[in-house]
Amino acid sequence: MGESQLEQVESDELFYVPRRAFESLLERHLDPQPRAAVFAAYTRINVLYTIARAWSGHPGTCFSATDIMTWLFLQKMQGVDQGDDRCDLFFSSKGHDAPALYAVLTGLGLLDFELLHALRRVDGLAGHPHVETPFIQANTGSLGMGISKAKGMAIANRLRGQRRQIFVLTGDGELQEGQIWESLGSAVALGLDEITVIVDHNKIQSDTWVEDVGPLGDLEAKFASFGWRVARCDGHDFAALDAALAQLNASPGVPKVLIADTVKGKGVSFMEGPAALAADSLYLFHSGAPNEEAYAKGAAELIAAARDRLREAGLGDLVLETARRPPRKPVLEVERLVNAYGTALVEHARRNPAIVALDADLVKDCGLLEFRDQFPDRFIECGIAEQDMVSQAGAMARQGLVPIAHSFACFLSARPNEQIYNNASEGTKVIYVGSLAGLLPGGPGHSHQAVRDISALAAIPNLILIEPCTEAESAATLSFCLEQTTQSSYIRLVSLGWPVPFTLPADYALELGVGTVVRPGGSDNVVVLIGAGPWLLSNAYHAAERLEAEHGVHARVIDMPWLNRVDAAWLQEAVADAQRVFTLDNHYVDGGQGQMLASRIAQLGLSVPVTAIGVRELPVCGTNEEVLAYHQLDIAGLIASVTGALTP
Repeated sequence: MGESQLEQVESDELFYVPRRAFESLLERHLDPQPRAAVFAAYTRINVLYTIARAWSGHPGTCFSATDIMTWLFLQKMQGVDQGDDRCDLFFSSKGHDAPALYAVLTGLGLLDFELLHALRRVDGLAGHPHVETPFIQANTGSLGMGISKAKGMAIANRLRGQRRQIFVLTGDGELQEGQIWESLGSAVALGLDEITVIVDHNKIQSDTWVEDVGPLGDLEAKFASFGWRVARCDGHDFAALDAALAQLNASPGVPKVLIADTVKGKGVSFMEGPAALAADSLYLFHSGAPNEEAYAKGAAELIAAARDRLREAGLGDLVLETARRPPRKPVLEVERLVNAYGTALVEHARRNPAIVALDADLVKDCGLLEFRDQFPDRFIECGIAEQDMVSQAGAMARQGLVPIAHSFACFLSARPNEQIYNNASEGTKVIYVGSLAGLLPGGPGHSHQAVRDISALAAIPNLILIEPCTEAESAATLSFCLEQTTQSSYIRLVSLGWPVPFTLPADYALELGVGTVVRPGGSDNVVVLIGAGPWLLSNAYHAAERLEAEHGVHARVIDMPWLNRVDAAWLQEAVADAQRVFTLDNHYVDGGQGQMLASRIAQLGLSVPVTAIGVRELPVCGTNEEVLAYHQLDIAGLIASVTGALTP
């Protein structure tokens, strides 16, 4: 496609470099650096393509890591063309750069090129690294695990009589996680010199500058103090990368770390930090996909750069192919629980000066922007350090403050679980707010799908778990936690906006352990569906309508926001006339709300049978519709589960 044609593209048209262009490049006898420059330029075009096509991803961190991955796979890793079980190993600990790794692997022919069109789709490529994908060595979860996993790989290889080089890429924000520093000393004691850690030091973490969140100090001195061999270079300069890696390899017997100074969003001018920081100092392109205008502008810059690299290398014109971007989802009137929570938090904070909000580098995603701006002295940015955040919160509570700790539910429930338990043992009141709760959105993949947080937290003494389903219930939940209980609480918030087909009563008020009927379902042959959260109750409501219209089944739907508390008298009355009870979990069936309800029903001696519906295997990555259908939690799946259980 020529330059003049590029100026006349449709708004939904996307561009990618096909596999044959990569093959042609790799067949040429070029010097390593010009070849890598063209390969990286191709890769950036394809990264932007995959993220735009998926309407989801992390462009900034992909672009900062592209040159590092390119040089390692083209020049430094031995045996990558011989098979996954014989080559040197590479994996990313930070994980957000998965689309860049996929683009490199498809460009080299190590991964089916067609998968490039299926980022964040069921049977496609996961949003974060997953070992089911060829050449992915480790799953990404809560950050900080990478060096520890590299050590395990090195020890296992040695026990098999192998010596394979292991390259592990970390983020600089990731260095705030304590496990990173726990992992360093024993690597030196064991002499694991096959490990090379590369820090993608782009200086911007999820929300803003690393220096403003948790200054890293003298990184070279820090790593060196543990006995690691350290080098530093420009992470976008191939000659500098090569020289730095050679310098490290000249010191056998000790593990190595390369601090690669990079630019987040490198290659697209308006995505590069600091150009991409908004007026509120928040980085704009950490997560999400560029809109149509931004894609067209970014693609034009990347395509122009690729043509420049081709000319410099003495090669022909750029080969591009096109595809159509899937249409945007229609704008619906939806319940946005995180927004409602954030608004309510500010209102309470105006009245109560003891309220303090702590955040783990997710100020936008946790609805805290207005609180941060209104009460900067009471906003504590803790960075990517959940254990530290929760322990700070416990100490604040001991000193008479009302601390509210925020992160994604998958990280807040698991990473600092021991610290939450410790706080509970002190008898103080702390509120924990976990957003991005449950199965959706499905694009980020299982590492971000919080479907075990109820089981992780439900048994902690004096910790009430609550999941609202509407904006009104979200605000009411915060009021309950602040004003109507002396116990600590965990507020489980679905981040995805969702249309809810019912409204709660105008005089609605939370009562501990008591649910609310949102669809009566008649009086004869009634089945009861009990669950929490917006999309699950919405699907249950619509399933109940169809069960009645198509199958003659009268289904009562109950909003039960209490995940580990239930009032016995209310429960007995709620299911007294039920032919069968169906518990609905936006969570693993094991350890979810449904098991708590089934246990109480049994304890009450009620004879009504109970069927559990929920997640029964590791969540899949895909569009929301694909994920719900796969796990049978969409409307059709709920209908099938109910009718199947009722069939003799």
